[in-house]
Amino acid sequence: MAAVSTDWFYRIPAIRLAEAHLSHRQGSTYLYEFGWCPPTFDGRIGACHFSEVAFAFNTIQNPLMTRMLGPNPPQAVADAMHAAWIAFATTGDLGPDWPRYNLKDRSTMHFGTVCELREDPRAAERQIWDGRR
Repeated sequence: MAAVSTDWFYRIPAIRLAEAHLSHRQGSTYLYEFGWCPPTFDGRIGACHFSEVAFAFNTIQNPLMTRMLGPNPPQAVADAMHAAWIAFATTGDLGPDWPRYNLKDRSTMHFGTVCELREDPRAAERQIWDGRR
């Protein structure tokens, strides 16, 4: 149920927005997914909505975030994600290691324990939603 809800409210609309942006050819389109799961709440919340904001703005050490992220969130993930956001905000480009999103490869940066580029992550799940959402 959590996976279906996540797809319905977040993942599929983000993919549809990226697809729509591609069709208008205005600017650069990039897609990322945040997959780092905090140890808090016995790991039950997973990589939940909003937890990535502290990584994007490199505020993971803010005491207000400790309840959600735990006492030692990975600085390397925050460094990678923050650098990507800064690069995009200043240049509109993320360099050769993160190609623009397209319908063939669907390159998506995964920010998790390992930060890596993934081609069309969970493609079968995405395809189930085609024509439905």
